[in-house]
Amino acid sequence: MGGTQFHTVVVKAFDELTLHELYALLKLRVDVFVVEQECPYPELDGEDLRALHVLYYRNENLDGYARVFVPEADSSNGSIGRIVVQESARGLGLGYEVVEIALQVLRESSTAKTCTISAQEHLQDMYRASGFETYTEMYLEDGIPHVGMRMEV
Repeated sequence: MGGTQFHTVVVKAFDELTLHELYALLKLRVDVFVVEQECPYPELDGEDLRALHVLYYRNENLDGYARVFVPEADSSNGSIGRIVVQESARGLGLGYEVVEIALQVLRESSTAKTCTISAQEHLQDMYRASGFETYTEMYLEDGIPHVGMRMEV
């Protein structure tokens, strides 16, 4: 059996990220979304600049990540995206934990009334466990089936 496991959560705006944190989160996202899922798409979409970044470290490894968008001035809807768990850390409930932390960050950082996500279709059950409900039909995003999901926060 492995030793004691611990986790640390870091939440930062883009300009607060260290170079090491930025490298680690981009590497995790590219490793999963581009390489593992064999989906060449523009991972660097310009949206990181306005997001809050949730970095979930387990035993000093970046094993989970999400980016949180607080509502624009004329909206009450926030969103969470790029929710990802390192392949070697899956099956431990980290995806659910990262989503819960991201929702808490949204609640504490804004006056959001709702939260939306663009969820990979096969992960709907995980997001439903956090309170999200599907509100769109399946659509393809970068060739991968997705659904729109939302919840009240």
